[in-house]
Amino acid sequence: MNLINFSPAGALLLAAANLCALTPAASTAPRSQTDRILSRIDEAQVVTLQGNVHPLARAEFEVGAAPAETRLERMMLLLQPSPSQQAALDALVAAQQDSGSPAFHRWLTPAEYAARFGVSPSDLARIGAWLTGHGFTLNEIAASRRLIIFSGTAGQVADAFHAEMRRYRVNGALHLANAQDPQIPVALASVVGGVVGFNDFRHAAQMRPPRSLGARPQLNLNGSNYLFPADFAAIYDLNPLYGAGTTGTGVSIAVAGRSNIVLSDIAAFRAAAGLAANTPAVVLTGTDPKLVQGDQDEATLDVEWAGAVAPAARVTLVAGDSSAATDGVDLAAAYIVNHALAAVVSTSYGSCEQAMGATELAFYNSLWEQAASQGMSAFVASGDSGAAACDLGSATRGTVAAVNGLCSSPYSTCVGGTEFNEGSNSSQYWAASSGANRGSALGYIPEKVWNESAADSGGELWATGGGTSEIYPQPAWQQGVNGASAAGGMRAVPDVSLTAASHDGYMIYENGSYWIVSGTSPASPAFAALMALVVQKQSGAGQGNANPTLYRLLNGEANPFHATPAGDNSVPGVQGFQAGGADYNLATGLGSVDASLLVNGWANGDATPPTLNVSVASSAAMLVRGGTAAIVVNVVTGGSFRGNIALGLAGLATGVSARWSEEPVTPQEGSAAATLTLTASPAAQTASFPLSITAQGDGLIATGQVTVQVQPLALRPRGAPALPVARVRR
Repeated sequence: MNLINFSPAGALLLAAANLCALTPAASTAPRSQTDRILSRIDEAQVVTLQGNVHPLARAEFEVGAAPAETRLERMMLLLQPSPSQQAALDALVAAQQDSGSPAFHRWLTPAEYAARFGVSPSDLARIGAWLTGHGFTLNEIAASRRLIIFSGTAGQVADAFHAEMRRYRVNGALHLANAQDPQIPVALASVVGGVVGFNDFRHAAQMRPPRSLGARPQLNLNGSNYLFPADFAAIYDLNPLYGAGTTGTGVSIAVAGRSNIVLSDIAAFRAAAGLAANTPAVVLTGTDPKLVQGDQDEATLDVEWAGAVAPAARVTLVAGDSSAATDGVDLAAAYIVNHALAAVVSTSYGSCEQAMGATELAFYNSLWEQAASQGMSAFVASGDSGAAACDLGSATRGTVAAVNGLCSSPYSTCVGGTEFNEGSNSSQYWAASSGANRGSALGYIPEKVWNESAADSGGELWATGGGTSEIYPQPAWQQGVNGASAAGGMRAVPDVSLTAASHDGYMIYENGSYWIVSGTSPASPAFAALMALVVQKQSGAGQGNANPTLYRLLNGEANPFHATPAGDNSVPGVQGFQAGGADYNLATGLGSVDASLLVNGWANGDATPPTLNVSVASSAAMLVRGGTAAIVVNVVTGGSFRGNIALGLAGLATGVSARWSEEPVTPQEGSAAATLTLTASPAAQTASFPLSITAQGDGLIATGQVTVQVQPLALRPRGAPALPVARVRR
């Protein structure tokens, strides 16, 4: 079993005096990374970090204070950038997706990210000293210099953050949470964003509880046809890619989870599906969480189906061990990004924005933006409660319209769910018996919005998550998309979808049995695996935030999306959103995809239109008989322009010859210059003539013009230079 234990037993104690030495890239911090903790840390002068009490930590649920000695392991202190750092990061991430920018696809390493956008070493040391001064143990400093992981007790939290940890009984379960918003010294306020979580209310796995099929897989039962990898490949047009060798070779996919798995389960699943052996890796961010009931289902599902869709990819499960104050999923996601562990990331957990708190929302937005800057593509399941993301899918009634706060950040791709809509003639889409690798799907099956809330005898909510963020404004790449205006100027989710219904659910193998699972949980690793195929097709290069290109593909030569024609994600108690009639809807986003069109057309969607311009500094040039004149010509390219530029002339007068200093020219960072030398023979006609300069490349032609005046030698003004030169202003 391939295990990597990030934090060995007996957590590493970091003395504040050693913090600078242990901080990545401390010696390369740029001068712009200024210290922001400039005054003495006065414990009597504090500021309250508003919006960081869980909504279920209410007085009516309270059962008493937690003992002061209660252990709180691996809490995460979120550090925030300065306004100028944040502005620079936002600009960089946008430029990395602009094919006309010199920064296009120039990704950062975690150390480079820290040097540009992390906290200064001096500030980091002062924060560490403040924590240790209150008795906390420092476990880890993230490579980004934007997180400190630390441990302590409830009493130490009350002393440092002025927040009492109390017990709450909610729906029969006992929970631990802070009763007040935390406070920090004013001197730290410009650097410290807050503590991520501070409670044991966990993110929910976005899957419906598995149904057992026993020791032998069944291909269909009660009108449903269950998905093996061969079925998924047939439905979403993956077989042409596999035939061409695009199977994920050389690409890594990281899965965030909070349980270990049984590797023999993965081997058995792959063998049953006819897939070559490909053992996943397992990374532990702290102590081994072992096999956690429910979370083992999620981890097994995610690993098996990421490897099913991209069968040659390297899949790594990062298992975070949850503590009394920190969700293991948060720890796992932070590990993946700060170690740049994979080009593609999948997370199939969720909490609604209203429940997460200001600091945890900021944590995920910051983390996914960091991932984007490092060339990593993050995919997150949209949720299984329809438009009521604050409620579990197993609830019988929704309470409020909400979306999953782990995927509402514009730097992650939110994956929703569809449902196959075979109608009354299932045989049109499914064979009566299985073929190669247990597949029985015949090809693409029409889809509608996944919504099984009405089909459940218990009236549960199971339906695709989707709606409008209350936090993030609508990003530029979503603006103007037909249907996205329904979000009223706010970030709309999901972005894309794949099948998620229990009708035709996904097959997995776990603990010696076959099971059927459904929900947006399998949709996220499946789409992440499609992205791994994109990465392989793009020579193994990471693509960063997938959203700008996904939305541009709507207007590409071959639109890869299956827009969802019908259905909604309304559930009892909460009105949802309707699909049909637009490119985008708030239930399934852009819809599902034809994988071959997506992967093969990605480079076209990645590009902005090419541009080409010619600039001549002066509108006129003088040339004397028997003499020469030099004209500097500048060409400027933009967008997706590629290749060399051919230079040409039209309108040259009799007796005048021309020579370029170089031709063709190759743009460097969007521009190139060449000198045009004109020579007039002694017999050249004395006259003025317009000379047209042309530049041609990448299917474009641009022109510039200069008026050339040929004069007899005797008419040259006394003292005037023989070789007038037109200079280019840049």
